[in-house]
Amino acid sequence: MADPTSPHSNASVLITGAAHRIGAVTARTLHAHGFNIALHYRHSSSAAEALASELNGLRPGSVTTLQADLHDTAALPALVERAAAAWGRLDVLVNNASSFYPTPVGEVDEAQWEELIGSNLKAPFFLAQAAAPLLSAHHGAIVNIVDIHAERPLKNHPVYSVAKAGLVMLTRALARELGPRVRVNAVAPGAILWPEQGLTEDDKEDILERTALKRQGTPADIARAVLYLVRDADYMTGQVLTVDGGRSLGY
Repeated sequence: MADPTSPHSNASVLITGAAHRIGAVTARTLHAHGFNIALHYRHSSSAAEALASELNGLRPGSVTTLQADLHDTAALPALVERAAAAWGRLDVLVNNASSFYPTPVGEVDEAQWEELIGSNLKAPFFLAQAAAPLLSAHHGAIVNIVDIHAERPLKNHPVYSVAKAGLVMLTRALARELGPRVRVNAVAPGAILWPEQGLTEDDKEDILERTALKRQGTPADIARAVLYLVRDADYMTGQVLTVDGGRSLGY
């Protein structure tokens, strides 16, 4: 149960792609620290509703679910407005939703480009633009989930790497545009959850071997980093917090 005296007991967070994986763990973590949560999903209605039911069982009326296709740019302002309407305010936007799959050069089509750029860069920009006035009213924050491959491109994933690199620059640009009333930071995960496609077992072993801590991280590691940036990092903006077990040291 969240502490009812928490300074964030009335604050609300919109998390995109919150039904599964890192998004769901981030929702649980922020909820446990008193935040109200707007869970966005695209297709995962059952998982989103189950998570909302679980968390509302701990604190009634603290979680709502919102369906939207983030590729529908015209619908994004309404998504933000629905999140804010749930509790009369919006304090945090976590741009977590992402697409990931290989796109070897020579095989990329425009639809793949649009999907990967759309989910990883375009939607975060337009969500941030729509949310900015609401966040500004409460000295709010944006946290973008980027990737260590924004700095070091992943072989056979050029479009994804480009999109995440753009999201890093978007983090820095929005920090300048929205300061001083809104802080904008990012978390760059390393080997946390393996993608559903694109990596062999040998690839995974090689990644962990080149990670300083020689082990895989967990979604909770990323969720705690998001919590830190939202709750504790009052003098941080425009920064990327890398959570990769030292993998970026091993290239």
